[in-house]
Amino acid sequence: MPASTLLTRKQLPLLRGVSRSFYLTIRLLPPALQGPIAVGYLLARATDTVADTTAQPAAERLALLSGLAQEIQSPAGSLQALQSLLNQFARHQTDPHERALMQALPDCLPLLHALAPDDQASVRWVLGHITRGQVLDVQRFGQGPAALATEFELDDYTWLVAGCVGEFWTELCERHLPGFATQSADAMRLAGRAYGMGLQRLNILRDAGADLAAGRCYLPAARLTPLGLSPEQLRQATHSCDAAALQLLAPLWGEYLQQTHTQLSEGLHYSQCLNSRRLRLASALPALIGARTVALLRQTGPQALTQRVKMPRHEMRALLWRLLWRLASPHALDREFQRLSQ
Repeated sequence: MPASTLLTRKQLPLLRGVSRSFYLTIRLLPPALQGPIAVGYLLARATDTVADTTAQPAAERLALLSGLAQEIQSPAGSLQALQSLLNQFARHQTDPHERALMQALPDCLPLLHALAPDDQASVRWVLGHITRGQVLDVQRFGQGPAALATEFELDDYTWLVAGCVGEFWTELCERHLPGFATQSADAMRLAGRAYGMGLQRLNILRDAGADLAAGRCYLPAARLTPLGLSPEQLRQATHSCDAAALQLLAPLWGEYLQQTHTQLSEGLHYSQCLNSRRLRLASALPALIGARTVALLRQTGPQALTQRVKMPRHEMRALLWRLLWRLASPHALDREFQRLSQ
């Protein structure tokens, strides 16, 4: 069911408010995909907001996450009983759009029930993994400054909150758009998994400074120790803008950016294999924006932990117009990816 049909005039602004870029992606999708992806995104964004509301004690965040996950997984789920707790969390949101989402969430869950049964099952599957990753986040970081321990924990986290989304996206395409790609569904599922994990790695690198300030270090302690750094030393260096200490991170920073770029290139390949021009454009945009962001982070180096690095909005608009002009052809996508990666 199209998002414009499934979502009401009240809920469409919610979607646009919490993510203008993803709202654009959803509007570009073929109509059959818009509903389940829009509903899944709204619910995932809501549970993410709960996990990130650090003004509330970890125990209360975990309790609300558990309640939301239980109702989402129930075919007859309802959030009316959680309304007062949602309103309590809403009062702690500094972003008015996230506050509005918290308050409107009980009206959003029925959108899940309005989907076809197969799509409901897919949305519940992906949200089950996403909320598990969010619960792990609160458990790890809810008691004060902490860090992921190993590379395995980092990979597991990026799959739980984003890699599974690439698989979910592919499953919906296979169901609603037979013959949607030039590659097999299994090959597309693997590429979608890598794509999602790459986008989450990019988020981690882009937001590393803000996360450190909040007591969250997603750079594994096992990778920092050989560089002569601990998560706490990295947090202090970021806070004091200690260029010498931050420079110790340079080898790992470069390695992670290269790994992220490789996974984003998997996403570009995924997009190039799609037969629908609208789907190809919608799928490619995050990879292209990501390639530009990786380039900016590489130029800035570890000093990026002390500042906000993102692709300017006017560059995004220009990119979209170039892609539309060239009909989002596979060749045009490759050309843009190479250009933006410089």
